[in-house]
Amino acid sequence: MAEALFYHLTAHPLERALPDLLERTLAKGWRAVVRCGTAERMEALDTHLWTYRDDSFLPHAKMGCASPEEQPIYMTTGEEVPNSADALFLVDAADTQDFAGFERVVILFSGDDEAALGLARQQWKRATEIVKATYWQQDGGRWIKARESEPKA
Repeated sequence: MAEALFYHLTAHPLERALPDLLERTLAKGWRAVVRCGTAERMEALDTHLWTYRDDSFLPHAKMGCASPEEQPIYMTTGEEVPNSADALFLVDAADTQDFAGFERVVILFSGDDEAALGLARQQWKRATEIVKATYWQQDGGRWIKARESEPKA
């Protein structure tokens, strides 16, 4: 059964939090899909994941690539999951109605954006109906588990 992890970004931006979470996902031997709310955000994150650290990069490709099924991390603005991903990352107001087929659905949202907070509340309500959900807040450079909910169904 899938679980949902909500990451409330208050201390660091998405560009700093996402690579760390993706590294942890790959370290588990999992594949990931990063679903972005806009093509512009996908393009910016695509570039960032190649250059975010001098001594590392995250192997990935974006929608339209030649062999999406082979990608450890696949980036999209759509709902496709060509790489049999274990984890789905929702960023920049991306959403899903379906948690099935994933070990984890990770929702990252900005604490400075009222629309993002509103969407995250809706996603939390939906998620807690069907899967275990955990809410994480930033405390300086650390993540603190602030809330956990078992599925109601």
